[in-house]
Amino acid sequence: MPVVREFTLPDLGEGLTEAEVVRWLVEVGEVIAVDQPVVEVETAKAVVEVPCPYGGVVTALFGEVGQEVAVGAPLVTVAVSPGEGEKPLAAEVERPLVGYGIAETARGGRRRRVGGGTAVAAPVAPAVQAAPVAPAAPAAVRGSAVPAVISPLVRRLAREQGVDLAAVTGSGPEGLIMRADVERAVAAKVAGPAAAPAVAPAPSAPSAVGEVVPLRGLRKAVAEKLGRSHREIPAATCWVDVDATELMALRRQLNAAPGPKVSVPALLARICTVALERFPELNSSVTEDGSGIRRHPSVHLGFAAQGERGLVVPVVRDAQRLTTEQLGVELGRLTEAARTGSIAPAELTGGTFTLNNYGVFGVDGSTPILNHPEAAMLGVGRIVAKPWVHQGELAVREVTQLSFTFDHRVCDGGTAGGFLRFVADCVEQPGLLLRQL
Repeated sequence: MPVVREFTLPDLGEGLTEAEVVRWLVEVGEVIAVDQPVVEVETAKAVVEVPCPYGGVVTALFGEVGQEVAVGAPLVTVAVSPGEGEKPLAAEVERPLVGYGIAETARGGRRRRVGGGTAVAAPVAPAVQAAPVAPAAPAAVRGSAVPAVISPLVRRLAREQGVDLAAVTGSGPEGLIMRADVERAVAAKVAGPAAAPAVAPAPSAPSAVGEVVPLRGLRKAVAEKLGRSHREIPAATCWVDVDATELMALRRQLNAAPGPKVSVPALLARICTVALERFPELNSSVTEDGSGIRRHPSVHLGFAAQGERGLVVPVVRDAQRLTTEQLGVELGRLTEAARTGSIAPAELTGGTFTLNNYGVFGVDGSTPILNHPEAAMLGVGRIVAKPWVHQGELAVREVTQLSFTFDHRVCDGGTAGGFLRFVADCVEQPGLLLRQL
C-alpha cells in the first residue's frame, strides 16, 4: 500500500514566514519525481519554484492561486510506494530555498500526466483540517464543473466581490472568463435581479464598486519597508543642478574604444564609490536599537530597477573594488535579471547605499524615501540640453539634477552637502577622479 507523505512549505530564508501561490506546476493524480518543482510561490524577494522531496502520485494540493501560505503549512500530499520515491532522511531536513532555481515566468508549466491519476484508487485525505484545492486551469482541462478561469487576478476579484464563477458566462476564447465578465457580474449584482440582462452584454464601463488590490508579495514588502523608513528615519534632501557635458564626452570617448560599452549609471556608480571613501559616514546605518551607527567596511551598491514584479533594488557587492567597466557589466547583468524576474533573492539584500536613476522616466528631480536601513541615496534626473552659463558665456550644455537624501542621524548637512558637491564636481570635471586613484 502506498504511504501518503505530506510536504509543507519549507523555510524560504531571509526571515520570510509566508509566500503567495502563483502557479501550480502539477495536478492531483500526476506522477512526480523526487525534487520535481510542484508550485511557484511569490515571496517578498522573488518568485521561486518549490521542489518536493517525495516522488509518487499527487493526492492533494493546498492553496488557491493568489492565496498566502505560511511556512510549515501543507502544500501537497504524495502517495509514495514503501521504500521508494523519498529522499534519505538526512535530506528531508527543512532547508532554505535560496539557491533553488528562480521561476522563469515566460516558460510554460512542466506537467507530466500519467494515466489520469489511476495509480491510486481515490485521493487520500490529508490529516490536516483543510480541503484540497485544485489549481486554476481552464474547464477544458479538468471538466466542465470547474469555471474556465486561468487568471489569478480574475479569481481574486471574484472572491473579493462575492461572485460565483460557476454562474458567470465567459466571453473569452472557448468560454474563458475574463475580468470584464466578473465586473459585469458585480454590476448586475449591485443593480439587482431586475436589471440583470438575459444575455451577456457588450463590455461596459468599470463597476462603481471599485477594486481593492491586496498588498501581497513584493508590493506588501515594499509598502512595509517604505512605511518603516518614513516613520523611523529623519530624512533630509538637498540637490544641485550639474553640467554633465564633460561626463558625457568622456563616455563617448570610452565607448569609441574596443570592449564593453560604459553606461552613464556605471560612471555614476564609480563616482559614488570614490565619494563614499571620502565620506564614510554615509556608507552606514543606525543600529536596530538606535544606540549607535554602524559604518560598513564595503560599499554594497544598490540601484533601483524596474522589473516584471515592480520596482526592486539589486545590489552590486563590493562595488568599491570594481573598475568602471566591471561596474557596467554587473549593473547590466542585474538589470536584465530584474527585468525578466530571474534575479536571485540574495541579490536583492544587503545594500549599504543606493543609486536611483529616475531620469530614465523622463523626470528631473525627486525626493525619494530611503531604502531602510541605509542612510543615504543619490538620485539622478534626466540629462537634457539646457541654456547654461559656461566660462562666462551663455551656451547650450547637457544638464542634470542630482538630489541627495540622507539620514540626519548619521551626519549633519555639512557632510551631506560635501558629499553631493564632490559628486557634482566629478560629474562636471571627471578628471578629478584621477586624484583618487
